[in-house]
Amino acid sequence: MLAVLAPGQGAQKPGMLSAWLDLPGAEPFFRWAGAIADADLLTLGTEGDAEAITDTAVTQPLVVAMSLFVARELGGLPGPVAHVPHDGRDVVIAGHSVGELTAAALAGVLSVEAAIALTAVRGRAMAAACDRTPTGMSAVLGGDPDEVLAAIEEHGLSPANMNGAGQIVAAGPLDGLAALEADPPAKARVMPLSVAGAFHTPFMASAREELEGLVGGLRPTDPSRLLLSNADGAAVDSGAETLRRLVSQVTSPVRFDACLATLRELGVTAVIELPPAGALAGLAKREWRGAGIEILALTGPDDLARARELIDAERGRSEAEHFPDWRMVVAPARGTVSPAAIAEGTSLPAGTPLGCIRGRREEVNVSAGYDGVLAEWLVHEGDLVDAGDPIARLYPEVPA
Repeated sequence: MLAVLAPGQGAQKPGMLSAWLDLPGAEPFFRWAGAIADADLLTLGTEGDAEAITDTAVTQPLVVAMSLFVARELGGLPGPVAHVPHDGRDVVIAGHSVGELTAAALAGVLSVEAAIALTAVRGRAMAAACDRTPTGMSAVLGGDPDEVLAAIEEHGLSPANMNGAGQIVAAGPLDGLAALEADPPAKARVMPLSVAGAFHTPFMASAREELEGLVGGLRPTDPSRLLLSNADGAAVDSGAETLRRLVSQVTSPVRFDACLATLRELGVTAVIELPPAGALAGLAKREWRGAGIEILALTGPDDLARARELIDAERGRSEAEHFPDWRMVVAPARGTVSPAAIAEGTSLPAGTPLGCIRGRREEVNVSAGYDGVLAEWLVHEGDLVDAGDPIARLYPEVPA
């Protein structure tokens, strides 16, 4: 199975569009995307300096438009630009933060136009929320996860991003972030991030309210590819639920660690990160070190040939390779497990809740990452599990 990852804000770099403009249709695409977003994305992506491309209002639609253009250039990816009906099992798609709107378009939930327009509204609304209260974000790298979370709470901050690979992003008031940097958890370092405010926290409530008032006018379709959610790493099987999660995610933590756990559980063999690429590929490489999964960051047009090879290889796999005898469902976090009341032998569609993991400071939901039959529970109510421990065994269902 091939995974396609869509980056979020923070992945942008000055001049990031320049290398791609020689591709056919690139300049008209970004002028058209800029008209939808009411921003000069072409100039911003070629001439904008480091300060200009951190402006939340315009950076978010720029990142999403760039990812969607390169996905279209690849040709073999799903989505409303060049969509080919399929059984949906060859590709799994996950985005990080605003990259979830890219992922929704690639899965066919939103049109490219709707994804860019919604991203532009999201970016402007979040920028306005940032202006109301001075806040920020800092990455905490390393350390014991429980100790890091305790330190974040102690300083009145929120864990905005649980990225995996030993990276947790704290967000909140600037004085709390300064105190965390001055007194970091053991064996951890704190790195301030160049962002406008505390994304994915209650400080973004006004932006969430604005989006809630807008999405009712959209008519999403159900995903045509396996689409993972930042809320809990679970697959989402309806367009309406995808939209609901996209809105709620503005004030909720990004659980990219849970997405990485689901991808590993699904048996992903190769990963392509769309541009502006590098950050998510780096997380995946560190999290899956030694797993033998090829991870390709599309940093320039020269990488397109290998990406097409990976897509073609996945398209040519046999059904036997798509559907192994069984796969494990693993715990996305450490804590006490509470399995769902589902009998062994039950047929489960992708996204079915399988229970939750209750840790010291959070509760993480566990869901089936694909269609299958619950073959065997491997835990009981109240068992203590670590991240990566097996919870259940599923037999994938092969379509007739």
